[in-house]
Amino acid sequence: MVKPLSRDGIAWRAAQDLEDGMVVNLGIGMPVLASGYAPPGREVVYQSENGIIGVGPEASENEADPDLVDAGSRRVTLAPGGVIVDSAAAFAMIRGGHIDVTLLGGFEVAANGDLANWDMQVPLKGQLVGGAMDLAFGAGEVRVIMQHCTKDGAPRLLNACRLPLTAPACVTRVYTDLAVVDVTPKGFVVRELLAGLTEADLRAKTEAPLIFAADCGVLAAPV
Repeated sequence: MVKPLSRDGIAWRAAQDLEDGMVVNLGIGMPVLASGYAPPGREVVYQSENGIIGVGPEASENEADPDLVDAGSRRVTLAPGGVIVDSAAAFAMIRGGHIDVTLLGGFEVAANGDLANWDMQVPLKGQLVGGAMDLAFGAGEVRVIMQHCTKDGAPRLLNACRLPLTAPACVTRVYTDLAVVDVTPKGFVVRELLAGLTEADLRAKTEAPLIFAADCGVLAAPV
């Protein structure tokens, strides 16, 4: 049986595509895990919308500071050179176009890049769109980290989103537990596929049509 990537595995894979010198916002949910997986030899500045520029890995029990938390309420560390700012300054970075990439969680992504990452039917956590709307419009690039299917097995990569949109046509790449998929003018293009999974398997778990790149690689992450 093929074992999908874990949440940390998906976050690790997304982090490996971040380039040296990038300022990267980490959205609530799986994306915050990427702060622990900066690519070796590259300096990536992780930003949290609640006011941290230079988020480090999650804090251990001994180093945890209750006053240093990220947007997902995790107790985190501060990377060397990192600073604390107020929320207004954090959003000025976002709205002013100073974020190179935002890694956002998602419920649904459509073949044209539409993103739905909030749901009015989910109590408390999902009923407000929050800062994701600003990030989807203000960041230089929007990449989404999410499970390929819902807990009920329904696809999340769709012909058209069914949930309220966070933003239209904003997503460029999606990282799931089964594949790495680009959003292109021709639709979804699969760049990497989990080892042991066939093209037919992935098509069966995806509503929208898929194009498999000629150089489609193997999706893998460290244990």
